[in-house]
Order: sequence, then structure tokens, then C-alpha cells
Amino acid sequence: MVTRALVRKIPDSFTRALSAVGAASSIDPVLAREQHALYRAALRVDHEIVVEADEECPDCVFVEDTAVIVGSKAIITRPGAVTRRRETPPIADALAPYLDLVQMQEPATLDGGDVMYVNGKFYVARSARTNAEGIEMLRHWFGRDVVIPVGLPSGTLHLKCVVSPIDQQTILLADENLSPHLFPGVEILRVPREETYAANAVARSSHVVCAAEYPRTIDLLDAAGHHPHPVPTTEVRKADGSLTCQSLVWG
Repeated sequence: MVTRALVRKIPDSFTRALSAVGAASSIDPVLAREQHALYRAALRVDHEIVVEADEECPDCVFVEDTAVIVGSKAIITRPGAVTRRRETPPIADALAPYLDLVQMQEPATLDGGDVMYVNGKFYVARSARTNAEGIEMLRHWFGRDVVIPVGLPSGTLHLKCVVSPIDQQTILLADENLSPHLFPGVEILRVPREETYAANAVARSSHVVCAAEYPRTIDLLDAAGHHPHPVPTTEVRKADGSLTCQSLVWG
């Protein structure tokens, strides 16, 4: 099976990206692009689709929020931040040759970072970016029994800030955030609370792209029999970004 990844280049305007901590203005775009290149190489997919940056879209590198891909279908989302909604048409155009597209309609809002598919279920966070109508649209498309709403801890931007899949039976979960009981039948690798950011990783088979700045989580993955591939995340973190945010991977 061919594996594909869609990524988008980083604009100079990345220094104006949305940031809850107000650190985006200190982003070094040159360093951010160097780190992005390391990230792209670490994905190790068969085919990479690259979308050009848009200077009018400072957050456009974070393509995960623009689509949810399952099987041969891509849900083109309606991002919760109004300033990010113009990011979706170029992503839809880039995905159209490969996948069947479905467009989310208002009043629904949904960021892809709030959706985790594991063990045959969609876990979807009700967040500042994803509303009840967005979750209901996923239920309409995929079935009520397989779309599980999840409440987020206060101050958490997206679901995948605190949990991400390693495979269909295993997740990384940051301690003291979500209850492990939300994920029955799934093996949980517990990330220390002080390394919560590292609960976000991109995995293909046993190869796991993870944040380089968190040694305990790297050791955790290694001890569990996975193959961690650390990459630097200092610049994307200033814009509330992490690893899954920067790609759409399927196949």
C-alpha cells in the first residue's frame, strides 16, 4: 500500500500565527523551515504532496486542522478560527486527485486536531475550535456509535495536545489530563505530566516521529518496542503547534 503525506510550506507570516502564549512573534522562520524539513524527512512516506505557503494564512503549515481522512474519504473541515477558513480550499484541491471529498457546512466547526481515530472509533473533542454541530456531522457521516465526544481539560487547545495514536490498539496519553477509562480496549503509554507536549506524535507502524525535547517519552517509546525518531519542535510550539498538526498522512 502506498503511503502519502500532504504538507504545506511555512510562510514568512508564520510570526503572526495564532498563539495562546503570545510567542509566535519570536518564531525564526528560517529555523522553522529547517525543522519542518527534518519533520518531513522523518515521516518516511512513499509520496509527499507539497502545498505552497500563503502569506495571508500565517497558520497554514498546520494542515491537520483542514481535513479528516478515513479510508478513501476526506472530510474538508470548517476550522473554528475564522482566520483559518481560507486555508481549506488549497488543501481540498491537493487531496481531490486521491480521495473522495466531503465538505463540512456551517454552522459546524471542526479542527482536525480534535479528532483521533483508534480501535475503530472516532474520539472527538468539544473545544474552542470544534462545536457540537461539527461532532454531529461526523456522527451523521460515520455513525453515532463510533463517534465518541470527549471533554477537554481547561486550557487545552486540541484533543491531540494530550493524546495521539501509535497504532490502532495503542495511544500516547499525558498523565493527569484525560481519564484512561475513556479508551477501553486500548493499550496506553503514559506520558509524564511534565512532558505533556510529547503526547503528540506521528506513528507509522513502529516508527514514531516524536518531539526531541522530551527524553522520558522517547525512552518510553523505545521501551515499549517502538522506534522513536526525535525531531525538534521549538518553533512550531511557539504557534501552539505540534507534530500531528503539520501533516495529513494516509495509506
